[in-house]
Amino acid sequence: MRIARFSIDGNVAFGAVEGEGSDPAGLVLDIIKGIPYADFELSGTKVPLSKVRLLPPVIGNKILGVGRNYAEHAAELGNAVPDVPVVFLKPTTALIGTGDAIEYPSFSDEVHYEAELAVVIGRMCREVPRDRVKDVILGYTCANDITARDTQRAENQWARAKGFDTSCPLGPWVETGLDPSDLTIQCTVNGEQRQLGRTSDMIRSVEDLIVHITEAMTLLPGDVILTGTPAGVGPLSVGDEVAVTIEGIGTLTNKVIKRG
Repeated sequence: MRIARFSIDGNVAFGAVEGEGSDPAGLVLDIIKGIPYADFELSGTKVPLSKVRLLPPVIGNKILGVGRNYAEHAAELGNAVPDVPVVFLKPTTALIGTGDAIEYPSFSDEVHYEAELAVVIGRMCREVPRDRVKDVILGYTCANDITARDTQRAENQWARAKGFDTSCPLGPWVETGLDPSDLTIQCTVNGEQRQLGRTSDMIRSVEDLIVHITEAMTLLPGDVILTGTPAGVGPLSVGDEVAVTIEGIGTLTNKVIKRG
């Protein structure tokens, strides 16, 4: 099932996406009664996807990123593969949905795209054993871990470099029926391919990451884990359109504008 979060006529709701492909003209939303983190029913009330605004598919309590989880990406930035996962936090104020604008921050001159598979947590969990990881996952979506690379290099903490407003595009929806072990990840800028990788190249798997993170903290429904980016990261400029496509999910598209 594909679960979207959307607004229509000033109201926000979740809906199940029905139809084949990703062209809005051929898709409809069956509005969900309740929230997707618990037992829910489909209302039978349907609206065309083309008539709504897609929002970030979740608003959780926290977004956790994982750095240097693809060996070629670590190498392209001159970094060694870490002995343990490098985990950082992005605030939920960084979230935007597909079609929303990435605002180029005034404090940076080098903003990069980073296409990533995002894991959406479906239930409260802590110290998850490896054989129970699948039980705590709602599904998967596309993410773009927008990074002020010059700020990241200059500051020991990554909070400003990766946490500024609009730095976490997420969407277009959550796909619940997906095996994340070997999916194609692609990023294009203005239609030109910049990144092309596979989730099978991740150093630490989704299971590894959830086990590691939940040793330290409780995850709540709607929390998001960004699993790292393949090689090929690079700069964005005002006016660029950047798109992240993940096999089995769809495409997340955003345009870069000047802040203010």
